[in-house]
Amino acid sequence: MPEKGEPQKKRVTIDQVAALAGVSKTTVSRYLNQRYDALSEDTRQRIHQVIDELNYRPNRIAQSLKARNSRMLGCLVSDISSPFSSIIVKGINSVCTQVGYQLLLVDSEDDPERERTGIQDLLENQVDGLIVNTTGQNDEYLLSLHQRGIPLVLADRCLSAPGMIDTVATENYHVTYQCITYLRGLGYEQVAFFTQGNRYVAPRILRFQAYCDAMRENFHLAGEERMYQFQLEDTADCVEKLKSFREKFPGQRLAVFAVNGVTMLHMLQGIQIAGIRIGKDFGVCGFDDWGWADLIPPGITTITQNSWEVGRRSAELLLKRIQGGGPTGPVYEELPNHLVIRGSTVSR
Repeated sequence: MPEKGEPQKKRVTIDQVAALAGVSKTTVSRYLNQRYDALSEDTRQRIHQVIDELNYRPNRIAQSLKARNSRMLGCLVSDISSPFSSIIVKGINSVCTQVGYQLLLVDSEDDPERERTGIQDLLENQVDGLIVNTTGQNDEYLLSLHQRGIPLVLADRCLSAPGMIDTVATENYHVTYQCITYLRGLGYEQVAFFTQGNRYVAPRILRFQAYCDAMRENFHLAGEERMYQFQLEDTADCVEKLKSFREKFPGQRLAVFAVNGVTMLHMLQGIQIAGIRIGKDFGVCGFDDWGWADLIPPGITTITQNSWEVGRRSAELLLKRIQGGGPTGPVYEELPNHLVIRGSTVSR
């Protein structure tokens, strides 16, 4: 705020930007609304330079009224307490910040009713489009939104029948199969699949399917009989499941595979309480490499997935749809995942 008696700086106007850039006000407006297809690279650079020099900030309220949009994106995640979800949000927000959009966020807490209510709240706030990390239990509702013409992108979790709504995900099946096969090559004789539940969540379903196929084809064992589901909030339940797995196969080299990073953290806590030593006789591996995996002795073998990039690409695709662009028909984009080997899985 200027001192008393000091003249207040006038707000820079779009007319000033246009005059200094040597273009029309309409051209500047096109640039601000990301309608770059109508602008040459030279024009875009000149406008960008003038905006930067003048520190121009467009009046977003007037802009949204004129364009009949809010310049807000709605994002619903299944569990904001999960690092995976929060990293997705950071990827989405990086795009929003770059193009002058605001992000409204809702956490469904993996509850399908909260998901529907949260989406409705976002729509009532007149968001221009939605990015949804779905619970997996509202396929019909999400399809109805898509059919109504609401711009919508699914992040990480697709519908039970993929390919009907724009989706950005990571590859789950082949990298899981690769991990289980790798354990066989190290000489582990039994591999358990630990999860907080797979029933509706598409990535977990794919991972479990790959695990079962790899167990059958590499170990000649039924993976379905080696799946252990435990309550995340009940550490004693996890400890009991770990002990049950060990007691079922005494004297054999065992390994456990965690369906995701949240399961992995709880499973590692259970392993510590149970007094199990990780390594040669009890291998540990699973999804999500969140920075702590190489800090926990002896280092945890993980499958790393770029959730930030999932968020970023979801936001970019949604903005294209809002502007009426993008490929014809639904997009299903699958980003690669990678197996990172550490000391928790070793040969005899």
